Amino acid sequence: MAQGTHNRRSKTILPINGPVRHVMDTLFIIIGSFIIALGFNLFFLPNGIASGGVSGISVLIEALWPGFEPAYIQWGLNIPLFIVGFLLLGKNYGIRSLLGSVLLPLFVLMTKDWPIPTANPLLASIYGGIGVGLGIGLVYRGRGSTGGLTIMAQVIQKITGLSFSLCVVILDGTVIVLAAFVMSMEQALYALVGLYVTGKVIDALELGFNYAKVAYIISDHIEPISEAILKDLDRGLTKLNGRGGYTGDDRTVLMVVVGQNEVTRLKTLVKSVDPGAFVVISNAHEVLGEGFSRQV
Repeated sequence: MAQGTHNRRSKTILPINGPVRHVMDTLFIIIGSFIIALGFNLFFLPNGIASGGVSGISVLIEALWPGFEPAYIQWGLNIPLFIVGFLLLGKNYGIRSLLGSVLLPLFVLMTKDWPIPTANPLLASIYGGIGVGLGIGLVYRGRGSTGGLTIMAQVIQKITGLSFSLCVVILDGTVIVLAAFVMSMEQALYALVGLYVTGKVIDALELGFNYAKVAYIISDHIEPISEAILKDLDRGLTKLNGRGGYTGDDRTVLMVVVGQNEVTRLKTLVKSVDPGAFVVISNAHEVLGEGFSRQV
């Protein structure tokens, strides 16, 4: 059982389902879809990089039959997939998913003649991955989806019971394997680079850039350490009930979240009270609440 030091609850900046939040979600989806289209048209498509998804399929089809417009291919795949997802998965795929499914190909069509910044496939895979990852991350922030193989992955998950991440890997991997046959093995490797960069950028947006540290402290002098953290470090803490694995004795474990610049001060405080204290410090990718980022 965890024992908090106070009962104050941090409030979100925007109500989860308020009208302002809905407007913000829509803006995130619109801006994110536009950035994805730029990453696709400026980097992936002209360099023949099919890094998974419906956009990757459109690159393959365009390579086989150059007369086909990628935007039309994406519409032709996204809309039926959206209908399938809506029928099989229910109302979870509502207006936000439909918005992304329609807007992304529209922006691809609108930006198709923009000048290409590089013909180097390695640079294109990196910067295209950054652009697409940034756009997808913004769409996710808007609680939306760009449709495509994401919906198919969830349909496969529902039918087979496989994990969602595994279904995504299978589908994107299939597109990249096809790229090796349709274009070349080298192009498939560039596609893997683009997919990897995209995933890393999405993770950065989802988890946040403000890394913090979470510390677990086990000591025979819990109260003096707690007082030092509360007063000298000015950080809250949580007391967790634990039991020694060897002795079987009940003991209190302190959990403290601090900024990276406070780690040294925390260790110094703990050591000054109990040099023999057992301290475990690990990364916390995103911390929401009082004293840290406020939830949006």
